[in-house]
Formats: sequence, C-alpha cells, structure tokens
Amino acid sequence: MTILTLGLNHNTAPVSIRERLAFPAERLKSALCDLAHLPEVDEAAILSTCNRTEVYCGTQANNQALIIDWIACHHGLNTEDFAPYLYSCADSATIRHMFRVACGLDSMILGESQILGQMKSAYHIAAEAGTLGKNLSKLFQYTFAAAKKVRTDTAIGSSPVSVAFAAVRLAQRIFDDLNQQTAILIGAGETIELTARHLHQHGVGHLIVANRTYEKAHALAMQFNGSAIALAELPKYLAKADIVVSSTASQLPILGKGSVESAIKARKHKPVFMVDLAVPRDIEPEVEQLSDVYLYTIDDLQDAVQENIASRQRAAKQAEEIIDCEVDHFLAWLRAQGASSTIRDFRGHAEQLRDEALKKALAALNKGNPPEQVLERLADTLTHKLLHTPSIQIKQAGIHKRHDLIAAARELFKLR
Repeated sequence: MTILTLGLNHNTAPVSIRERLAFPAERLKSALCDLAHLPEVDEAAILSTCNRTEVYCGTQANNQALIIDWIACHHGLNTEDFAPYLYSCADSATIRHMFRVACGLDSMILGESQILGQMKSAYHIAAEAGTLGKNLSKLFQYTFAAAKKVRTDTAIGSSPVSVAFAAVRLAQRIFDDLNQQTAILIGAGETIELTARHLHQHGVGHLIVANRTYEKAHALAMQFNGSAIALAELPKYLAKADIVVSSTASQLPILGKGSVESAIKARKHKPVFMVDLAVPRDIEPEVEQLSDVYLYTIDDLQDAVQENIASRQRAAKQAEEIIDCEVDHFLAWLRAQGASSTIRDFRGHAEQLRDEALKKALAALNKGNPPEQVLERLADTLTHKLLHTPSIQIKQAGIHKRHDLIAAARELFKLR
C-alpha cells in the first residue's frame, strides 16, 4: 500500500485558490466517504484549515491523477485551476511531512501549536466517518506522539513570535490573573483579532472592542463573548480598562495624554497596561510619562519577537532530528506489518494441516485403533506435512545455486 499526500498551503497557493479547495466542516464526513469509495482508495483523511488543505490516502498504487480528478469533481473545478499549486509526497515523505505539519514546522508561524489540534480533529472526523484503516490510523498516532515529543523536548513553542501574542504574554507578567481583568481593544483588523483570540484563550475577564464601524466591532466581539462600542464612546469606557491594545490605520492619535490621565484618576491610580501596535501611533508618546501606565510600542515588542523567532529556529533544528528518529520508528512498524501478514499466513497454513491430521487421528481412535499407534502416526503425518514444502524449496534453492535462500533458511530455523 502507498500512503499518499496531496495538498496545497500558504506557501504554494494564494488565498483565492485555498478557499476554493477548502472542505467545510459540515461536509467533511460525506466528502471522506465519497473519497474512500474510489476503487483504489482503502483509507482516507482530510486536513482543511485556512492555510492548507491536505488529502491523505492509503492507495493500492501512487495514483495521484485519481485523487486530483476527485478533488476537481468534488469542488466543481477544472484540474488546471488548482493543479499547479499542489504538492505531493508518498510513503516515507508523507510520514515526514505529517510529522512536520503537526509540529508546526510547516506553518506560517514557525512552531505554532494550533495545527496540532486541527490535525487531531481531522483524525477524529475520519475515524467517525469510518475511512481510517490500520496504516493511516497508526500514522496519526505516531504523528501526535512525535509532536508531543517535540513540544516536550524543544523550545519550539515556548516564545511568542507575533506582536499580538507577545502583548498578551507581557500582560500575563504584569497581571497575575487575567480572569480578573478587562481589556479594551481598539480597531478590528487582523492584529486586533489575533490579540482578542489570545486574550480569550488565556481567560481574560471581559473583552471590549472599540471601532469606528460599530458593526465590525460587534462582529469581532461576538466571536469571543465580548462586547462592542463605537470609537466615540471610548472615553466613557477607558477607566474600566486594565489592558488597552490599539491597532488602527488612523493618521492621528486615538488616545491622548489628557484622556488617559482622566481615566487613571477615575481608576484611583490602578495600573493600566497599554500596547500601541499601530504605525503611525494610536497613543500619544506623552502617555508614557504618566505614573501607573505601562505603555509599550510595536518596536518594544518587535525586538522580543525577533529574538524569539531566532530561538524557535534553533529549536526547529532539534525538532527535525527528533522527527528523523520518529520517521524511522514508524517505517519499522510498517515493515513489521509486512512480516505480520506472512506470519499470519504461515500460522494459518500450519493450523489447517494440524486440523486435517487431528481429524484423521480422531477418526482412527473412533474405529478402535490403539492410541499409541494413532499418536505416532499423527506426529509423523504432521511433521511430514509441515516440513514437506520448505524441504522442496530448499532443495530447489540448492539446484539453482540460491545460496542466499539456503543461508536465510538456516538463520530462520536456527540451524548450526
């Protein structure tokens, strides 16, 4: 069996192509069942995220064209629309690829951990759909184990490598418990969305999104059980904020020293952590002069991010070494499966010979033949039948000068 991967990701295809090949979660099971019904596909799983779509198949042959045609048919596309963006790998290359993906080594953000959860989801959906067989199921288990080992033994995910994540990590250092804190996020773009996601994942107490367009603020806030306000309402809510993160495209500051000073007084000088991720700045630099305000700019965080990226790159080299070992372990398991089928067939053959000989022995006993004679004949018959075919094959090996086969037989049966 060939374990085949076909896919595209953020490195090979623009979002306009990726979104056309995405598999919606509600249709994934039916797609898997449809894929598994192809004549040469024995096993199947699909990983579909915003940054990648990958189809994993256990096939009788490395028939990529069959899978490509299925993808085209399923999505109602012409193959030439997406085939140039595809990559493929098979067998050991597939094993290594899946391990690297699960470890975050193939992600847009090196070492990100979200992909592992997405791969586990892909595994569970395929299992529920009944499209996983022995080989793919075991490969997923090895994949998860490899990712866990990389996470445990390296620093691949220990340092934030986005300014949004760095801002949240810094907030955790300033406030012992984010559960008790209120965060106001100014803007509704990608950086603010990522910041909101990280704050929500780390259990921030309350999230408020402020934006010029209230509808955008509301749509973002609803994703994370937060609330929304119009930007004009910001002065009324600023005193509630323990954390303020701003990232807009405004050409003028959103927050001035006076408004922040008023908020501090209303808070009775409880500390405020502020992060300005905008260029030009959203928060006047003079705010930093206020006591009880911890103000950081994107430059402050960028230095830490670059250092952390270098740390992850060093960890990635260690991760690759771990993956090399884990790939060898899975390939050894695959090779053992080939031996297992031979052992199973050999034992089945031996058991059939045993049953035939035993049936004749029982019949002889029922006829009143002496037990000693029956047992002796049973032993002779069984020995002869078990050794007949191997003896003939070894003899033929000698005739045809197959010394390697004779040596293998001596090793197999431990003959000195």
